[in-house]
Formats: sequence, C-alpha cells, structure tokens
Amino acid sequence: MTAAHPSTQSPAFASSAPLLPGATLGILGGGQLGRMFAMAAKRMGYRVAVLEPSPDSPCGQVADEVVQADYTDEAGLRRLAAVSDAITYEFENVDARAVELLESLGKPVHPSSAALRITQDRILEKTFARENGIPVTEFASVRSEDEARAVFGDKTFPAFLKTARGGYDGKGQVKVHDAEECARAVREMGGGARDLILE
Repeated sequence: MTAAHPSTQSPAFASSAPLLPGATLGILGGGQLGRMFAMAAKRMGYRVAVLEPSPDSPCGQVADEVVQADYTDEAGLRRLAAVSDAITYEFENVDARAVELLESLGKPVHPSSAALRITQDRILEKTFARENGIPVTEFASVRSEDEARAVFGDKTFPAFLKTARGGYDGKGQVKVHDAEECARAVREMGGGARDLILE
C-alpha cells in the first residue's frame, strides 16, 4: 500500500486554494524571522497580521495589524484567526495547542499542529525521520545518569546531550566526551525532570 499524497491526508491542504495578493497572512510570533516574512509578503501585495506579546516587536513594526497577546491567549488567537486568511508561525517553540485552536476555527495553518508536535521534540523528530527511511545519527532518549552511562558505552563518544524540547541556536545542549561526563551533564541539565536526547 502506498502512502497517500499529502493533499489527500489533510483537510487543510485539501481545502486551501492559492491565496492571492490582498489576502491577510497571520503570524504567531513577532521576531526577526516574522519581520522578514512580513516584509516579503507585503512586497508581494499581501497584508500581514501578527500575534505577539511584546508591544514593539520587530514584526509588529511592519505588520498591518498587531494582536498584542500571549501566544496561548484564546481571545488573541481568535482575533488573529478572524483577521487572517491563512496562518503560520515563526518559531518552533510555540504551543501546539494554540495552533490546534486556530485549526479548529477553520483556518489553514502551515505547518500543521501535527507537524509542530513532531518537530518541536527532538526525540519524536528523529524517531519520525528514522521510521520514514530518513538517515539520522545514532540517538537515544536519556532520563537518568545510569542510562547515560549505559546507553552507548564508549563507542560513540564524543556525543551531544540535548534537551528534547525547548532548545534552539545551541542552547540546551552540551558536548560530552565519555560516559561519566555524560552522566554529570544529565544531572546538571535536569535529567529525570525533563527528557534528554544523546546523539
């Protein structure tokens, strides 16, 4: 059995038609990537709305409409949905429940909440890639110092220990050179209280 084309698997893909200039594109997040997106969209003739907690965000400075609210604020999310024809987000650490709410309001959101849930968790992301035939480096979920000592032995060090969620731009990760150093890093990074991945 072959996999169905994405357009037949997702109602958002199936129901979305091309958005012509004049449509409003919504963005969750008002940082620099959102600003670059907004400026490019406006040059192409689109309007831009942004939901962002900060009163003077980089994206908000160039957007046509700013909804100043927390990323999980239901009233703010409903306002963004009301003024947007399609919505995206500028960073992967946005709460997936916010994206689910926007989708439940009938708005096409790309990438979808299902994609977001996978990509914002390094363990889920690597597992998904491996299960779909995409080569990935050797990895293991690590939750304790004992697991850190035992998971690979000494054959694959040096390695990187990373938080499974919330890390970005080098934050939430440390290079380790042997099993004992890895065990110490697990303790320092809060292993047990949070999921870690060793790659």
